[in-house]
Amino acid sequence: MRIGLPQEIKDQEFRVGLTPASVQALAQRGHQVVVEENAGRGAGFTNGDYATAGATLVSDPAIAWSQDMVVKVKEPQSSEYGYFRDDLLLFTYLHLAAEPALTEALMASGVSAIAYETVMSADGKLPLLTPMSIIAGRLAVQFGARYLEKQQGGRGVLLGGVPGVQPGRVVILGGGIVGTEAARIAVGLGAQVQILDINLDRLSYLETLFGSRVELLYSTSAQIERVVPEADLLIGAVLIPGRKAPTLVNKALVAQMRPGSVIIDVAVDQGGCIETLRPTSHTQPTYMESGVVHFGVPNMPGAAPWTATQALNNSTLPYVLKLADQGEDALNKDAALAQGLNVARGKIVHPAVQEAFPVMVPA
Repeated sequence: MRIGLPQEIKDQEFRVGLTPASVQALAQRGHQVVVEENAGRGAGFTNGDYATAGATLVSDPAIAWSQDMVVKVKEPQSSEYGYFRDDLLLFTYLHLAAEPALTEALMASGVSAIAYETVMSADGKLPLLTPMSIIAGRLAVQFGARYLEKQQGGRGVLLGGVPGVQPGRVVILGGGIVGTEAARIAVGLGAQVQILDINLDRLSYLETLFGSRVELLYSTSAQIERVVPEADLLIGAVLIPGRKAPTLVNKALVAQMRPGSVIIDVAVDQGGCIETLRPTSHTQPTYMESGVVHFGVPNMPGAAPWTATQALNNSTLPYVLKLADQGEDALNKDAALAQGLNVARGKIVHPAVQEAFPVMVPA
């Protein structure tokens, strides 16, 4: 198979879909990989690294996009829609529930689009979302600590506190991978941490992990209304595969938070769970609303591209190899990979995405 690796063009997105090691694995199986020049530079991989691995380097992104399968990291940007065609297999993060224009463009072109975030194993795990969730959860606290600094518009709170002064309070909505990793870093800094979730089994697991270092609460509207105003850092970590996250924190509740508090919603690329938070970018990551700092960068792991690219490839490569070896027939042989198919031959095929866009689904 001919595989294309274009450079990511989303704002300050430095990750790359394939490492040189992944390219080498594909080349060893007889596949041709076409890499846009400098595609891996931001993640620490040179053109020479890819050439040595067996790739063909091209200067025109259209050539990378013209291959049988394109492997990316982030969803295609509007300027890339013109590369879509009906015999293209696209493998990347899509988060279509929050991307109606992209969904329409994929349908109109006939692309077969497989989303990393909905590849699901038989036990309900999301193997291609997990590595980025780990990184995003850890980064959420790093960014939160930074934007709590007075010079960044924050309250001037040190999350770990000091002897004689209470530490900052971190409230995390959702106890999944993102929430767990955020709590791990926040606890390490010495912050007071609360996690809210509706899954009692997950809360029990988190108790074995953190013990009394984290306050674990069953999530209800009343509980959220009680803890959010006291948060120095509020982290949204709610994800429903393929669907828009529910709104758990409304405008009125945000307005009750102390001036200079910080909100970060890690699932903003899936709509987010906080009403006042909208997508931002690494170039302009924050804005103020109701006196609260809002951080809504959807490609947060792009801030650590060297780590994130390798972590992502460790998970995606087995699936890339299956698709390269078997083409779309791999979807019939691998049930987890089949769950990743979102759009094919002009139709939305993933049930969760169908629910997000009922008007686009034939009756």
